[in-house]
Amino acid sequence: MVRKAPPAALGSAPVPSSPAAPPRGRGRPRGDAPDLRASLLDAALASYVRHGIAGATLRHIAAEGGVTPALLHYYFTDAAGLREAVIAERLMPVFTDIRDTLLGMPDASLREVLTAFVDGICATIARHPWLPPLWIREVVSEGGSLRDLLVTRLAPQIATVLADRFAQEQAAGRLNPALDPRLLMVSLVGLTLFPAAGTPIWRQIFASDELGIEDIRRHALALIERGLELPA
Repeated sequence: MVRKAPPAALGSAPVPSSPAAPPRGRGRPRGDAPDLRASLLDAALASYVRHGIAGATLRHIAAEGGVTPALLHYYFTDAAGLREAVIAERLMPVFTDIRDTLLGMPDASLREVLTAFVDGICATIARHPWLPPLWIREVVSEGGSLRDLLVTRLAPQIATVLADRFAQEQAAGRLNPALDPRLLMVSLVGLTLFPAAGTPIWRQIFASDELGIEDIRRHALALIERGLELPA
């Protein structure tokens, strides 16, 4: 008579019914989806917004993306490599698209240029909701990890071009000479990125859940085109 094996103790590992698979060697992860790397960049952005770039560890990002930290190491080597990939593949394209649009309008009227800027920023925010909170946390806030990037690589490509155009319009008598061309660029950002970053606050204050980026776009364009129309 063949004796039966005793039942496994509670909590012990079950006896495998087939031989264990050999450990995976180095190389591309099994079952790797073509867009996995892109989804990991998105997970990094979400973690940067939630924890800050300096505070977002690979464990945070892995949890956000539903993967292991080892997979992040496979694709990006370390946290610094991941951060550079996010900057190169997520942040820079956003600003270069807007820059290229503006540089491609040398003969357009100032109204058309300003409309293109507002439309471009608002369309970008609609596609990338992470941009306004990341801007506030990592660019505007003291010690933000992207401030140097803005000053050295992003702002000169857009702000300088627009400020020069404003100065030319003033010299030609087509723009209020009392305006500061440099601060006019700041005002454009204040009409778009800043209110977009505060949308959850404005919705709560005004009890208006539908308040969104399209409202910000229309308001910015109306203010640019006609101002407050205050009586004399």
